[in-house]
Amino acid sequence: MNEDYTDFIEASGLLKYDPEVISKIYQKNPKRLFKRLWQTLIPIFAYIISVGWDKLTGQLKKESKARVRAKQLTNLLVELGPAFVKAGQALSTRPDIIPGILLEELSELQDQLPGFDGDKAMDLIEEDLNKKIDEIFLTIDKEPISAASLGQVHKAVLKNKNVVAVKVQRPGLREQITLDLYIVRNIANWLKNNIGLIRSDLVALIDELGKRVFEEMDYLNEAKNAEKFRNLHLHNSKIAVPEIYKEITSRRVLTMEWIDGTKLTNLEGVKKLGIDPDEMIEIGVQCSLEQLLEHGFFHADPHPGNLLALKDGRLCYLDFGMMSEVTRNSRSGLIQAVVHLVNKNFDKLSQDFVKLGFLSKEVNLEPIVPAFQDVFVNAVELGVSKMDFKSVTDDMSGVMYKFPFKLPPYYALIIRSLLTLEGIALSVDPNFKILGAAYPYFARRLMEDPDPQLRESLKEMLFDNKEFKWDRLEDLLSNAAKQTNLNLEKLLDEVINLLFSQKGGFLRNEIIDSLTNQIDLINLNLLKSVNNYLPKSIRLNVDRSNNNEIKNLILYVEPFKNFFEIIQKVPGYSIDIFLKRVPRLINEPYTREMSFKIAKKVTEKSVVRLVKIAAGSNI
Repeated sequence: MNEDYTDFIEASGLLKYDPEVISKIYQKNPKRLFKRLWQTLIPIFAYIISVGWDKLTGQLKKESKARVRAKQLTNLLVELGPAFVKAGQALSTRPDIIPGILLEELSELQDQLPGFDGDKAMDLIEEDLNKKIDEIFLTIDKEPISAASLGQVHKAVLKNKNVVAVKVQRPGLREQITLDLYIVRNIANWLKNNIGLIRSDLVALIDELGKRVFEEMDYLNEAKNAEKFRNLHLHNSKIAVPEIYKEITSRRVLTMEWIDGTKLTNLEGVKKLGIDPDEMIEIGVQCSLEQLLEHGFFHADPHPGNLLALKDGRLCYLDFGMMSEVTRNSRSGLIQAVVHLVNKNFDKLSQDFVKLGFLSKEVNLEPIVPAFQDVFVNAVELGVSKMDFKSVTDDMSGVMYKFPFKLPPYYALIIRSLLTLEGIALSVDPNFKILGAAYPYFARRLMEDPDPQLRESLKEMLFDNKEFKWDRLEDLLSNAAKQTNLNLEKLLDEVINLLFSQKGGFLRNEIIDSLTNQIDLINLNLLKSVNNYLPKSIRLNVDRSNNNEIKNLILYVEPFKNFFEIIQKVPGYSIDIFLKRVPRLINEPYTREMSFKIAKKVTEKSVVRLVKIAAGSNI
């Protein structure tokens, strides 16, 4: 039997990525390696040389020539295979770094790749589902509606008249991916052993990529992901996920509800639906943050072909092959890192990176702290809403290269997801800043989430040593108020929790002192009023100048005054939300303690005043 065919059969049976098994398959036939290297490296170098020559001769300045080269690159990526197409898809979402002509051509990679023969697709469906086509579908189009790097989609009608999209994997895909991963892993291994600048975990990173690619090639896994994503977002009326038909889905065939929608990057098309593209971007940003920071289960490949605006105003997510998870501790850790970043506490920020798994506990953090300061201090001074996410991540990449960082797999996918989403948003609004769009969500989470770590982060955000930062509270509340689903009552409960927390002692002392002074002022004015009605012979020696103004007992107290001024600016504010919490405030142990302290201090002031009166002093 032909050795190449034997390798093909062995690779096609791999259901999970296993570098050892893959090595055994191709080590016994090294000519496969050299053949593939020849197929990839030669055309890449030839393209680079041709573009370089055009640049030297000035030909690249001509739009017609630039478009020809852009089309050549797009075609080259298609010819080189799925891994190269994936790279092109990522670039196609970056209008801020890719020239317009090249961007237009690369965007064609999203859903307009050449498909494979329709008869082969039908054969694969019958083979995987173990049924004849006419037993499954009433009708099915042999010509694909769209084709992507891993497969193509056919429109079909089920026996019950439901319209569906049938995603069919490219024949031989698993074998081709396996060979490409084997080549890339060998290159990575050679670089690790021969180039000192390459970190030792490079091969591990390739293995992580291989694992994810194999997951993406398993349509049963994608069906499970889609169902999970759908259930997590059932509460959100703005998010749509196609229904999966599990009974007619296999590892290489995925049947789902047919969705009619418009890509977000098609601005005119979205506007024709009567939908504001900015609103769609806002929905996408909020959903992404919810995925990352609430559910910990996020879509790692939100390119334009996977996000559709629907005529009913919903945003539909497609393609759940590439998903990732973030643990609860990591989610809380990411928010804590943002708190330390906003507070410019770079020492604690470096410790956050240890907790998140970016740095080992043995690493000396001392030289890393000033490096963080160099990267972040100017960006933070501008304000979170103006921070350039890509510039910061680029600068951070330099720090991570210089010091012994090890990037957790989820982090790379988060950055890719956010950069891709920002790329889509930039095509709608050139001034879009994803961190500015994300901060209101972050503020709401920090104010509302009962997670103990985040409660400590909130206190850390609002207290600078023993000083309460009212401007930070106002900033958090004003940003949190931008969230349409802000729970003002829950937010108020968290502020009360903060007041009655151990760290809230400074605020409580402020309240005690302010209330003591106000009650003493009331007593003094009452004394003056009574004194005016006494016979002159027994009147006390009291200053007869105008009575000091008595303000509202609560609003005079500085912390309450500050808080009321801030909270009244929040949409949905009503005095009723405070009145409903009076019983709780009365029953708080700290309330009784504060009452005793106020009574003691007022009594002390009154006794001192009586002593002064007895001594004949003017009060």
